[in-house]
Amino acid sequence: MALDKKAVIEAMLFAAGEPVESEKIATVLEIKNEEVLQYIEALQQEYEARNSGICVLKLGECYQLCSRKEYIDFIRNLLELKKNTPLSQAALEVLAIVAYNQPVTKAFIEQVRGVDCSAVLRSLTEKALIEEKGRLDLPGRPLLYGTTENFLRCFSLESLEDLPELPEKQQPNDGSENQITLNEALEQQSEE
Repeated sequence: MALDKKAVIEAMLFAAGEPVESEKIATVLEIKNEEVLQYIEALQQEYEARNSGICVLKLGECYQLCSRKEYIDFIRNLLELKKNTPLSQAALEVLAIVAYNQPVTKAFIEQVRGVDCSAVLRSLTEKALIEEKGRLDLPGRPLLYGTTENFLRCFSLESLEDLPELPEKQQPNDGSENQITLNEALEQQSEE
């Protein structure tokens, strides 16, 4: 009986429950990474063609089986999950600073915002949107923060390169304030 590698990849992604690197799949199946990517693309096309409730999500060089976002309310009801509370304005600001400048220290974030951000950093870490990425090689060895794969998933981004471009600051010539902030850029991305 010939082994259906596409079915094996589907089973591996299902069983993992978390993002899996395509290289790791290739190693396990003893095939080239390009072949794995072809099978994953075929899976994506099959799910799309039959309007499946699941999809293959790409996160950088990793792949994960996920339910489609349009079915989230049904899944939450089934699992009796509470809706996530929206992020506060302060949390969006900190998240935007981290996303666009990572890795960053708490001191950098506080310098940009002008206020203490300890509670916001703790909240974003608990929500797994940011994480510690090491320490800066300076006196006191301050922690460095960066975004997580969960951040990419929550904002439907494949990688950080997919973050919306930050507009250039322009001087309003008619006296109106038409400038967009970092957190507004992230809010727009999450609404898309």
